[in-house]
Amino acid sequence: MRILVLLAISALSGWAETRTMTLKQVVDLALQQNADVMLSRLDAQKARSAVNIARDPFSPKVYAGSGAAYTTGYPANIEGEAPSIFQVRTQMAIFDRPQSYQIAEANENLRGSEIDTAKQQDEVAYRVASTYLDAEQVARNLEVARRQAENFARVVDIMKARQQEGRELPIEVSRASVALSKAKLTVATLEDSLADAEESLAMLLGMAPGDRVSAAQEERPAFEIPASEPQAIAAAIESSKEIRRMESSMQAKMLDTKSYRAQRLPKVDLIAQDEVFAKYYYQDYYTKFQRNSAQFGASIEVPLWVGRSARAYISQDEADIEKLRIEIRRTRSQITDNVRRAFEAARHADLARDVARDDLALAREQVSVDLAQNEEGRLPMATLEQARAAEDQKWIAYYDAQNQAERARLDVLRHTGTLVTALK
Repeated sequence: MRILVLLAISALSGWAETRTMTLKQVVDLALQQNADVMLSRLDAQKARSAVNIARDPFSPKVYAGSGAAYTTGYPANIEGEAPSIFQVRTQMAIFDRPQSYQIAEANENLRGSEIDTAKQQDEVAYRVASTYLDAEQVARNLEVARRQAENFARVVDIMKARQQEGRELPIEVSRASVALSKAKLTVATLEDSLADAEESLAMLLGMAPGDRVSAAQEERPAFEIPASEPQAIAAAIESSKEIRRMESSMQAKMLDTKSYRAQRLPKVDLIAQDEVFAKYYYQDYYTKFQRNSAQFGASIEVPLWVGRSARAYISQDEADIEKLRIEIRRTRSQITDNVRRAFEAARHADLARDVARDDLALAREQVSVDLAQNEEGRLPMATLEQARAAEDQKWIAYYDAQNQAERARLDVLRHTGTLVTALK
């Protein structure tokens, strides 16, 4: 049994796929086949069907059938009507104001569902982009960590050679060996983190279990954000899908209220019917027989007393509308605060990235100086390798700062509602 399980795992791992994709490609694919986006689109499809259901009373319906049956005594069917060989009837609403408001409400709910779909796309795009940046950062850090481990390995070899020559203490060799072991542990940890990040990214893209998506090495421009904080706040409030969704819900509640108020209005239905009778049903009862009978007209229904439930429903809707107004005001304030914080974080992240870049440039210049001194015989190789290891640490710090700067700009774009446009 254990052998079969191992063979099954091996077969599944053999089918696993690793794809290298750019940020734009992963966002495009996520918007197509991410599970949350697809579920949201299905909800929109249900809302679209609800509109057709609400319109159904205004659509004509035609029914055909037969009332032919054995009768004794006065000719009548079970329902008390004249029995017919064949009959066709139709009925549809002509004027039904409550139902008209329900149609408008269904259309508004459809618009709200489409807003939810767009909001879900923004959230998925942000999650996918964040996961992609994480995978990209881990891949870069792994590359630097491997290079750093190679540098420490060379340092250990150099220290051992110097110890054999009597020019280095054993403790220095031990210290270099510990540094090498730590570097190898870092490499192993980053390899596991990279696998987790790439599998998480593939899962967000709706790919098969075990598949991985690696970040492509690309030079992409910085994400464009509004030039100033007031512009970012104005853009965020204007394009906020959360506010638009609440406004849509409030409009739907208003239409529902109008529907209940309109229950006092009369309703008019179109009715039509045509029947074909058999002569033997009526020849013993009437002196004159007409085989065909047709009716066409309107049915008018005037409500005299509609009860108290409509007023109670109106009261509930009015309470919900007032709650939505309060939520909209609170959401506007929350959006303003979130954008202000995100814009401030983006500025700080850009400054931190610039500092890390300058620090990296200084470390690279120091390696160039040490390399020149080493070639002149004035600096030992071990010191040069240590300088290179320090440069690798600066590379990692720079990659981290760059990642934080990109994530901060993504957060600004997410709050301003322009994330999908910027990533596509």
